[in-house]
Amino acid sequence: MDIRYNARFIDPLSDFGFKRIFGSEPNKDLLLDFLNAIFNGRKRIVDLVYNKSEHPGMVKDNRTVVYDLLCTGDNGAQFIIEVQKVRQQYFRDRCIFYTSSLICQQAAKGGPGWDYQLKEVYLIGLMDFCFDDTLPDQYIHDVQLVDVTAGRPFYKKLGYIFIEIPKFNKQEAALETVMDCWLFVLKHMYHLEKIPVFLKKSVFTKLFKISAMSALSKEDFMSYIRSQMRQWDHINTLRAMQQEGLEEGRKKGLAEGRRKGLEEGLEAGREEGRKDGLTEGQEEERIRIARNAKAKGLPAATIAELTGLSPDEVEQL
Repeated sequence: MDIRYNARFIDPLSDFGFKRIFGSEPNKDLLLDFLNAIFNGRKRIVDLVYNKSEHPGMVKDNRTVVYDLLCTGDNGAQFIIEVQKVRQQYFRDRCIFYTSSLICQQAAKGGPGWDYQLKEVYLIGLMDFCFDDTLPDQYIHDVQLVDVTAGRPFYKKLGYIFIEIPKFNKQEAALETVMDCWLFVLKHMYHLEKIPVFLKKSVFTKLFKISAMSALSKEDFMSYIRSQMRQWDHINTLRAMQQEGLEEGRKKGLAEGRRKGLEEGLEAGREEGRKDGLTEGQEEERIRIARNAKAKGLPAATIAELTGLSPDEVEQL
């Protein structure tokens, strides 16, 4: 186990990290730069207004919709930005539901007739997993409503951009666009020890400055730890469910004497584990967080409670 590595920067794809970087007025310039890089000249966003992320259903008993981030551009276009760390079976369905809910909220309340003219709505999905049915080298999916027969866009005011970050494999020397730089940062920042020379652009200098572990207050650091712990708990829950499924398959296979079926069940379980985005190295994660917490001066007992390490293990770091 390598415990010498000590993360210098927060994970930008964690709930805490994403909102710290993109979710506040002082850092709006980062979000503007990121969105304009995504649209790559097709749309130019000059300014943004942050909207509340929680919206009630259209009727009393409808489910409340909670977006990771919702904002409105200077021309009225609305942008939903969603981050999904772990594979979700119906992620596409959820994205369709989110945009549909936002569109429905545009309906005029009371008064005379309404002509149904809608504002533009876009959803950007940042995924730390991959779809099952996409090409290995295709990591950006720009989705619109199209006229299949004519082969051209049918409606241009609704769009989805899904980014499969694990597929982005460009190295530093191959980065060409601002979008390349953003994806490199989102994928690798958590593991970097210093700011790469090619990212000296002012927006990235600011990004690394606010993302440094040393820049976090004790309160923010504790919030970050809790965010990471929730993620670990979710992953470990999925792992336990996977293990239970494997055990059930093993028992059934033994009972029925189906050796081949058992082998196939085990292989399917491993594949499901891969698809769910379950990763090894949880112990290393806890140790990295514990070392940072210790550097912040937090008591060993508090660090042990947050990370699951024993007080003795914390003291030895």
